[in-house]
Amino acid sequence: MTANGTGSRAKPIRVLIADDHPVVRQGLRTFLGIQDDIEVVGEAEDGVSAVTLAESLEPDIVLMDLKMPGADGLVALTELRARGVAARVLVLTSVTERGHVLPAVQAGAAGYLYKDVDPQALVQAIRAVNDGHVLFAPDAAEAMLADGSASQDDRGMAALTEREREVLVHIARGRSNREIARALVVSEKTVKTHVSNLLMKLGVQDRTQAALYAVRHGVGSSGAPGETGEATARG
Repeated sequence: MTANGTGSRAKPIRVLIADDHPVVRQGLRTFLGIQDDIEVVGEAEDGVSAVTLAESLEPDIVLMDLKMPGADGLVALTELRARGVAARVLVLTSVTERGHVLPAVQAGAAGYLYKDVDPQALVQAIRAVNDGHVLFAPDAAEAMLADGSASQDDRGMAALTEREREVLVHIARGRSNREIARALVVSEKTVKTHVSNLLMKLGVQDRTQAALYAVRHGVGSSGAPGETGEATARG
């Protein structure tokens, strides 16, 4: 068991910090550096260097500010996704305009927090996102769900088969394909097929967006969301 009570990890969570303010980067590096299970592997001062460093350093998590000079966080998110970078991105921003949340999620963010977050809650968020969950500050979650519900209709949900709905419930609860296959007593290949079909029918690009869609439509609501977030999904 580690000093922070999280249990031992085989490898530390590798974190890249992307923020244009040196003081913020230094503060994050100092605080995260004392965590037994987190290693800060690099710092980026803008979106371009964030993408470059994410490709070369292969972090597990990118802490991404949205407002940066040149290529901002949203541009960087889009580019990371286009290049197939595996790192999961946790937005950490002072931008409070609600209209920024949904575009960040659509660009691939796995979480959205504000810079006034409690430091220990940030550490918990990094661990949760690294474990495959989607996590939002309550205000950000409300903004995202409100924007999504205004633009989505029920046609996609109505098109799902009963089995696809079952798979969606499991996705919303953060379960992997292997766990879903075990629960439904089918092969992982069959689960992958169901996932591909439901993504197409719902008009979403990945499991994260499918989980958020499920939350908007009250699917899988008996799952246990994280303390600071509204939805969970595992890649």
